[in-house]
Amino acid sequence: MAAGAYDAITDPAVFAKRLTDDFRSVMHDKHIFISAETVPTPPDTAGPVPPPTDGGFARIDRLKGNIGYIKLNSFPMPAIFNPAADAAMRDVAGTDALIVDMRDNGGGSAESDAYFGSFFFDPAHPVQLNAVVHRVSGTAEFTTARFWTSKVATPYLDKPVYLLTSARTFSAGEAFVYDLQAHKRATIYGEITGGGANPGGGRVINPRFGIFIPTGRAENPVTGTNWEGTGVTPDRTMDEKLAFQAALRDIAAKRGLDDVKAQLATETEADAFVEARLLKIRTLPLPGSEAAVRRNIEDIVHGPPNYKLMAQDLANTTKLQLPRLQDMLIRLGPIRSITFRTIDAAGRDVFDVAMANGTVQSGIFVAPDGKIETVWIHPMAQ
Repeated sequence: MAAGAYDAITDPAVFAKRLTDDFRSVMHDKHIFISAETVPTPPDTAGPVPPPTDGGFARIDRLKGNIGYIKLNSFPMPAIFNPAADAAMRDVAGTDALIVDMRDNGGGSAESDAYFGSFFFDPAHPVQLNAVVHRVSGTAEFTTARFWTSKVATPYLDKPVYLLTSARTFSAGEAFVYDLQAHKRATIYGEITGGGANPGGGRVINPRFGIFIPTGRAENPVTGTNWEGTGVTPDRTMDEKLAFQAALRDIAAKRGLDDVKAQLATETEADAFVEARLLKIRTLPLPGSEAAVRRNIEDIVHGPPNYKLMAQDLANTTKLQLPRLQDMLIRLGPIRSITFRTIDAAGRDVFDVAMANGTVQSGIFVAPDGKIETVWIHPMAQ
């Protein structure tokens, strides 16, 4: 600031990016970032749209040779992730080997990461997969949250598991890879991962900017450490584009799949080997989503919403953001119509909400008990 490095910046997003880069140059922690509350561009000009997923699962296939293939792009919150994981593992339960493609997994929930890891261990013998050490805010005291395997309906036992990684694999995506590698439950192929092992949470700075602050560190019970700053090193390090081919080649060699081995001479990705596509991605909103969007917006406009109808984390975040949300929504006026648009990458139902003086877009996930687990509201460009 003293050198005038910020003086010429007028775009909030550019300012947030520059500040993030400066923070990271001092902290050397990829989890910290500044976000700007900018108006999103219209969907038709917003650039590449993330592929649709079912709770983070982008693909579930059965390949030639009775090999399962899962492409998992994120770990959304357990309410969204766990049912999708149950369905995915039911679909591949009868396969003889499993490839889990983590090359585009940017992370998410530690609880969901541990739940998915549970499928690869005997449910009769719980295993501690990971732990996160947090400092108690305002003190020099620390607490440790330990993540153990859960009892799941279709564990994938006594069969080989192969994980694919890239430099984009990050945070909880890395935790899943690191934990299975530490327990010698999987073989890893691909690139060294991104190197982010310090989880945290978002905070509001002011109505225009927010910050994600790392507040803990992962601590694996086997290694006693984590992958912060170094990434997870695969068992077989290679260009990410060759990882699927290498994993499938090793499976084919071990199981005598001569036709698969021959095809691998020219094919490097999963599409050429698919016998059955098993993923069923939801295309319609969940019951109660539209009504919950309307109720949430109207409750914010007229005063504090009913926090008992929200998950605790969401309630806490909403309390912090309430003044900003009220200011925006009151200016936009009464709701005129609500139209379902899509399902976002985290599994939330997304609606366009036309109001008297403009439009907002809201993504929401409503649990079976009617509670709102997660919601966001963004103004749309006019």
